[in-house]
Amino acid sequence: MSPTDAGFYFAESENTPLHVGSVAVFEGPAPSYGDVVRLLLAKLPLVPRYRQRVRTVPLGLGRPLWVDDPHFQILYHVRHTAVPGPGGEEQLRNLAGRVLGQRLDLAKPLWELWLVEGLEDDRWALISKVHHCMVDGIAGTDLMQVMFDLSPDVSHPEPQDWTPQRSPSSAEVVAGAVTDTVTHPLRQLTRVPGARDLARTARGALTTGRSVAGGVPALARQATTPVARSLNGPIGPHRRWSWADAELAEFKAARAALGGSFNDVVLAAITRGFRDLLERRGSLRDGLVVRSMVPVSVRQADERNNLDNRVTAVFVDLPVGERDPLARLAAIREQMDAHKRLLKAVDARSIIAMGDFVAPTLLSLGVRAAMAAGQMWCQAVTTNVPGPRVPLYFLGRRMRSAHAYVPIAGGTRVSIGIFSYLESVTFGVNADFDAFPDVDVLSSGIRRGVDELLAAARSGKQAAGT
Repeated sequence: MSPTDAGFYFAESENTPLHVGSVAVFEGPAPSYGDVVRLLLAKLPLVPRYRQRVRTVPLGLGRPLWVDDPHFQILYHVRHTAVPGPGGEEQLRNLAGRVLGQRLDLAKPLWELWLVEGLEDDRWALISKVHHCMVDGIAGTDLMQVMFDLSPDVSHPEPQDWTPQRSPSSAEVVAGAVTDTVTHPLRQLTRVPGARDLARTARGALTTGRSVAGGVPALARQATTPVARSLNGPIGPHRRWSWADAELAEFKAARAALGGSFNDVVLAAITRGFRDLLERRGSLRDGLVVRSMVPVSVRQADERNNLDNRVTAVFVDLPVGERDPLARLAAIREQMDAHKRLLKAVDARSIIAMGDFVAPTLLSLGVRAAMAAGQMWCQAVTTNVPGPRVPLYFLGRRMRSAHAYVPIAGGTRVSIGIFSYLESVTFGVNADFDAFPDVDVLSSGIRRGVDELLAAARSGKQAAGT
């Protein structure tokens, strides 16, 4: 595993399952369970990782490795269930919250697929779960192209026999880990472009209090900004899941009239959701922010077939205490523009590669310690996964919608996964069950955030600083 992937694997605990997922709804009638199994068996040769399990190295002498599972049984990974009547969105969300909140079996290949029947209007759904150590959001979108078709009339090959490769012995695993620990960090050091420049830039940013993005004292400002720490806290074993829907055209119209990027407008709508939530709880005050971690993909075009993670992250202060939606958008745009300049000035891929210098044992202990201590630096995770702009089909049935599921961990008790498909944009809100009994206030507030930005766009207003 890469250091990033190993970090996600080690961070898994009883109350923090770290898989990503989705709920996709299709036009009926539903396929049979046997047809789903046969299709996936035919597709698995294209994604060999789905027949592999994680094998840890004794005494933590190396990062975990992937080995073929000699006991792989697809019937364990493909499940079949149905929602109770009337089969509406509420029943599907409740089922998805239970399924997605359950941990994957770490002793087996780290994925599940649930066929869900009983939805109203002759519909059905697929709930998918894949551990974050296998794929990031962008790679997950690529894998959808393997499972789904671009036409309803595609014929599929018959499943082929599969023979697992021999798993290395414990002695071979330990010997390889020791060799890698001794030689790989030195070899990796020579491959990090601009390592000296990166260190020099970091020292300069610390001593001057300025980011390399152009003189914005971002770290100093974030250190003194009042954040909504009431949203942080311990995470329990159960999850609430909600969602909000919008149209891509709505964001395009707001962006064209108000300025900023697509992500800026999305974050501004989410800010309204958190503002409504804190106002309902009586915790809102002027100047308050909700700090969100925003994962940023640094995957390049020639890496789209890699299944490991290629992500870094930035932190954005969502100005929930600001009454004016246009001022909220302007504040978000200023921060995101600064982050873009920073990532352009400092090779983000080099920062990720620095993880190869961390000893595997320290990596596992460090990630676990950080998760156990709680992450009070941010209050939310917000990630945008661009999906396909063409219709997808599964066994001839067209996918109508999809909602993303992003895990929560480390004291950050809510995450929002944004997924775009065709002309729609969906927001999947995953939250700790005990901490967010009012999760629907957040999801409905996001929808109100889209509406208020559209209203400003139609009135001809413009965000400050554009």
